[in-house]
Amino acid sequence: MLRIYHTSDLHDHRGIVPRLRELRASEPGLLFDCGDSLRGSQTVYRRDEPIVAEIDAAGYDAQGIGNREFHYLFALLAARARRMHHPLICSNLIDLRARPLPFAREISFEHEGRRLRVFSLLVVQYPAGSPWERVFGWRFLDPIAVAREFAASTPESETLVVLSHLGLRADRLLAEAVPRLDLILGGHSHDTLLAPEYVSGVPIVHAGPYGEYCSRSEFELDGVRPRLARSSLLPLLAAR
Repeated sequence: MLRIYHTSDLHDHRGIVPRLRELRASEPGLLFDCGDSLRGSQTVYRRDEPIVAEIDAAGYDAQGIGNREFHYLFALLAARARRMHHPLICSNLIDLRARPLPFAREISFEHEGRRLRVFSLLVVQYPAGSPWERVFGWRFLDPIAVAREFAASTPESETLVVLSHLGLRADRLLAEAVPRLDLILGGHSHDTLLAPEYVSGVPIVHAGPYGEYCSRSEFELDGVRPRLARSSLLPLLAAR
């Protein structure tokens, strides 16, 4: 059994640590966030981001970059990353100036002899070829094209999960275009899905904003391809 917890769009809503620790102590699993945890944004930089300490204290295994973690200025995104003691992931953002990126393109885990491959997609801030590329050096790659790349290079026996900061509507299009995905953990649009939504057989899970809930998804690993056995939302800050 592979168990995965996820949150998204915390927007500096704190107090998540005790409940997340309690959940993972009783039923251990990986913990991910799909972005927009900060108060700042792609244009506003705040030196103090208290939620970062909570994410680290809760033991998150990785966080996808949302538009709140991203910054148009390379140095400020790098400064945010330096304050985080958990991996940041973004798979559809490249730097045209060949600077060392302050985030990973993907991350992998081993569980019960099986591999879990995780990548992350950020909502596109401007199109490829935009004049803003020359100003900032960032290029946003097409999320579906990137997902297809990961799908093509991932064996069926591996679990392929995307941390999506695209929004629910885009997640549906992603699932339809890339049915190889085993799970889409989503955010950005602040949707709360009490049960997974399936598109082309791909489960889409949205836990909603502000830490009210986290999701818990459990995979059976006894077949050739991993299978989502169950998924539900659990009260997080809503448990108060």
